[in-house]
Amino acid sequence: MSTPSAGGEARRPTMADVARIAGVSLKTVSRVVNNVPTVDPQLAVKVNAAVAELGFRRNDMARNLRAGSSSATVGLLIEDLGNPFYAGIAAAAAQYALDRDTLLITASSEEDADRERKLLLELCERRVDGLLVVPAADADHVYLRPEIERGTPIVFLDRPPRNLRADTVLIDNAAGARTAIEHLAAAGHTRIGVVADWLSISTMAERLAAAEKALEQAGLPYRPDLIKYGVHTVADATAAVNAMLDGPEPPTAVFALNNRLVLGALSALNGRSTKVELVGFDDFETAAFVPWPLTVVSYDVREIGRIGAQLLFDRIAGDRSRPKTIVVPTELVVRSAG
Repeated sequence: MSTPSAGGEARRPTMADVARIAGVSLKTVSRVVNNVPTVDPQLAVKVNAAVAELGFRRNDMARNLRAGSSSATVGLLIEDLGNPFYAGIAAAAAQYALDRDTLLITASSEEDADRERKLLLELCERRVDGLLVVPAADADHVYLRPEIERGTPIVFLDRPPRNLRADTVLIDNAAGARTAIEHLAAAGHTRIGVVADWLSISTMAERLAAAEKALEQAGLPYRPDLIKYGVHTVADATAAVNAMLDGPEPPTAVFALNNRLVLGALSALNGRSTKVELVGFDDFETAAFVPWPLTVVSYDVREIGRIGAQLLFDRIAGDRSRPKTIVVPTELVVRSAG
């Protein structure tokens, strides 16, 4: 149960509250909750009864920090808790941490650099043992350098940090985008639409640059009417693909550069009689069952979280080697209907 404060508001019970209910000293309560074996059994019974009545829980984090040991927590900052991509990263990192008796604290920056800075510095103030970070677009990470120098290891996922050297786990964005365009060109498509998110997101800029280079290498002319970027939401993607399809020379294929844009493209294609081949960067669980044949650039999203967590825990354990960059490979999963 909670204990009322002086202002009448509920608060967590303390050892002082337990001592008052049990009718013993604070020192006795401390010895009981810390399992000191020499406590009088009758006093221990009183203390344990008061603990149960109040719902008291020992603050292990504060205790560990006073002792100068680990907080047994790590932080994970991602962009969107509802996105299956980030959910996969979080699940893998959480399992890796749990297997090492560590709690993963997850927060979302919502692609806001100021919010990212606030949340990461708050996690550092809470004395987490390390941080896993999917950086926000436009964020400058020089502010984290003092935290690294004070001994907080940081590993970046999916996107590299800006103005900071740190371990990073990336997707092979360029190879994935190139393979997708090569697949569409080999299938005979000469009008290929490309839909990209904000180019301030490094992964998006990398994917779009590789797609445009692959189009050029395939001998296909540059078509600004078929290249749409700054498309961030599902609704934006639907509108962008509809604009392409309603143009005088509509595309026969569309390449959407993340899973959210794929959903928007599917919405635009739904109900149209025109045959348009769709390729998406990022796989998702239901991709094989959508009503439109969907080829995807796939990779093991959980591997991003697992590798990142492994790098982080190696640093926590004392690894002082140079910062590493690990690239997760991609593969094209063809589901197009000939």
